[in-house]
This record gives sequence, structure tokens and C-alpha cells, in this order.
Amino acid sequence: MKPVSTSRTQIARRGLMLVISSPSGAGKSTIARTLLETDKQISLSVSVTTRQRRPSEIEDIHYHFKSVREFERMRDSDALLEWAEVHGNFYGTPREPVETAMADGRDMLFDIDWQGAQQLQEKMSADVVSVFILPPTMTELQSRLHRRAEDSEAVIQTRLANSRSEIEHWREYDYVIVNDDLNAAFEAVQSIVRAERLRRDRRHGMFYFVRGLLEEEPKL
Repeated sequence: MKPVSTSRTQIARRGLMLVISSPSGAGKSTIARTLLETDKQISLSVSVTTRQRRPSEIEDIHYHFKSVREFERMRDSDALLEWAEVHGNFYGTPREPVETAMADGRDMLFDIDWQGAQQLQEKMSADVVSVFILPPTMTELQSRLHRRAEDSEAVIQTRLANSRSEIEHWREYDYVIVNDDLNAAFEAVQSIVRAERLRRDRRHGMFYFVRGLLEEEPKL
């Protein structure tokens, strides 16, 4: 997987909010992690959650783990851009780091579910680029959850039961990718990011660039 190349001519732009959603096991976290490793213009929006930390997860890297009471305080003080209850646990996006990044022209990546994506679309639709990742089959989705070996059988069955209702929301996303090949799915997301960064309405610096271009007197 090749790093994203950048243009030598730097034109100021507003950062975009890249939302990647999928049912558990469809591959969104792997794609998101690879994108962060290969594209230094993107930072991860680290969510807060009330669920228990998995053995492979690191505090403040994968999530900010909070108690239910701490989460409720953040929610009630409007410190969250979005929040949702998923599989019996609460998840949310802290507001301050996102607003700072957007103002600085940095992109933010959101590994969130359809409920969070809806809220971000309602509040900041012009900034959001949403991608939904589908599994090739439900059988493969079940196999991936078992291969991950980080959840109990009861949790896996709950995730499978909820996956169908999650998939029903695929129409609400800008882009939909079937992850039957991880490299191909990643490259598709990478292409989406490249194209969205070039949109005229995101590049406020283009006004000044074009004005300078037209005012320039060619040297003979």
C-alpha cells in the first residue's frame, strides 16, 4: 500500500471529516489504521467509550475509556459532537480536537457507526465525507469476528444480530465499498480522499492562488 503523494504547490484548504462505518468485522478499523499509517495529513478522532478495553487496545490511542457517569457529563455539557449507544455501550466524539484540526486544515478520520455518522452529517454536512464498508457475505463476516478472537461468543452473536440493521443504512453514505479484497478496498478509500481534497469548495486558498496567477506578468 503506497503512501499518498502530495502536490508541491500548497493551497490552503479546510480539513475534511472522513467517516468510515461498517458492521463489526467488515474491515473498517483495518482500513482506517492503514490510512493513518500511510497518510500523514490525516489524524484519528479518538472516541470516548464506556465499554471495556480489549487486550490489544491502548488508552488514549484507540479510545478514551470513560465511566458512564463521566460520559454523561461530557454529553450534557455539549463537549461531544456526536454520541450513540452501540451494543449496550456509549460512544462519542470529543468536540474540541476536531474543531481545532478543521480550522488548521487537517483532516480527521472517524471510525464510527451509522448513528454517529448521521449526527455529524446534521451538524457539519459540508465537511463530512462518508464511506460505508460492506462484507462480501454474511458468512465471511461471521468468520472474521471469530478469527479476531477478542470477543466472547455472546458478544459475537450480538454483533452479528445487529449487523443486518446496520447494513440497512448503507444508502445514507456518500461512498459504499465491498471489502472482498483488503488492498483493493483500501485503495478505493485512498482514491476517495485524494479526490475530495481537490474539491473547489474545500480549497479556500484557491481564490488567492488564482488571483495571483492572473495578476502575474510573464517574464519575457
